Amino acid sequence: MKRQLFAAATLAISVMLGHSAAASTCKADVEDPFDLDAAAINEIYTCLSDKMAEGYAKDGNEVATAYRDWTVTGTRPAVQGAHGSRLLLTFANDVAAEQYLKFATEGVDMPAGSVLAKESITISTKKKTARPGPLFIMTKGEEGAAPDAGDWIYSALMPNGKPMKIKQSFCHDCHVSWEAQDMLAYPVEEVRVSN
Repeated sequence: MKRQLFAAATLAISVMLGHSAAASTCKADVEDPFDLDAAAINEIYTCLSDKMAEGYAKDGNEVATAYRDWTVTGTRPAVQGAHGSRLLLTFANDVAAEQYLKFATEGVDMPAGSVLAKESITISTKKKTARPGPLFIMTKGEEGAAPDAGDWIYSALMPNGKPMKIKQSFCHDCHVSWEAQDMLAYPVEEVRVSN
């Protein structure tokens, strides 16, 4: 049901805006991604949405082939500052969704098996284009699975579905800024979906 609603909304926006979702880059005429308004972001996302999902799933990664059936945590992508100046949209699996959607700022302890998949869109202010960025993935392991990272395992897929080489410490050194939130950096308030 969630996937059907998401697909219907994406298709409706695409039809209204007259875009082909098959484009690999889309127009993003902006000097600073933080200046994009909601309408411009929706237009970019509509243009790239199907291309991202297809690309991430190309190599059959389990998360990449399933995340669009999960709970979407924002009403649209947004620039958050973390992950550079990319537009981000986070999806939470069934294990994570209830706790994550509380957007609590203290005492958060996500259950083992929680998985978050964060789509990203890279904006080139020089070329005035937007293109799919990596799919960032956080997986909460059992206690002791990754003791130096709060038991979170960080990974990412390139837009073509190939694994992205990342160091756990690189991701965790940023996420530890949200230690009271179990290392979770939430979507900006204006786009959060209420529980």
